[in-house]
Amino acid sequence: MGYGVVRPTLGGLTPKVLLLGITYFLASEMLNIAEYVGTINDKAGRARVFLVLPVAILDAFLILWIFTSLSKTLDQLQAKRSSIKLEIYRKFSNALAVTIVLSVVWIGYEVYFKATDPFNEKWASAWIITAFWDILAFALLCVICFLWAPSQSSQRYAYSGNKEEGNDEEEIESLVKETPQGSIGLVSLDRKDGDSSDVDEEEEGKRE
Repeated sequence: MGYGVVRPTLGGLTPKVLLLGITYFLASEMLNIAEYVGTINDKAGRARVFLVLPVAILDAFLILWIFTSLSKTLDQLQAKRSSIKLEIYRKFSNALAVTIVLSVVWIGYEVYFKATDPFNEKWASAWIITAFWDILAFALLCVICFLWAPSQSSQRYAYSGNKEEGNDEEEIESLVKETPQGSIGLVSLDRKDGDSSDVDEEEEGKRE
């Protein structure tokens, strides 16, 4: 969503994120218990159908929230002309889009797999259904680690401002470095107080 790099904290969204995380955890755990621990009968099947709805609704809400927040982050970075961050988040958005497409395709295959195997005769290859989600999540984690890998320039643009502020600082540094040695009115920023007082005394002596 852009937090952690573009913004240092969650701010006022912290309670909402915690509430949503706890709700999703409880809903997913109840679905897992009903699916893997419950007995095989009509009531257990109805309970699975009832419990899968909150998880599906929360999944859809989270995906919508993530992409909405990412679009706002991209607009913000483009307005500030932060080219490095903008490129990183564009790559991250593309990776998320590929993940969503693969998820939809695999959900279709999962529905087909379960529809063609009502008596669980293909139990030997059923592990592929759940293993795919772990592999997909791990692949997305690897993409995140690659995009935000530590580097020498990480601290320079982690919480830096827009490009115009950086240009102003570079211009100031260039002006300080290009100061002529014979100039009387400009004093180097690296000199100590004692050196500047000596220069003032020499100038007063020359004037006298």
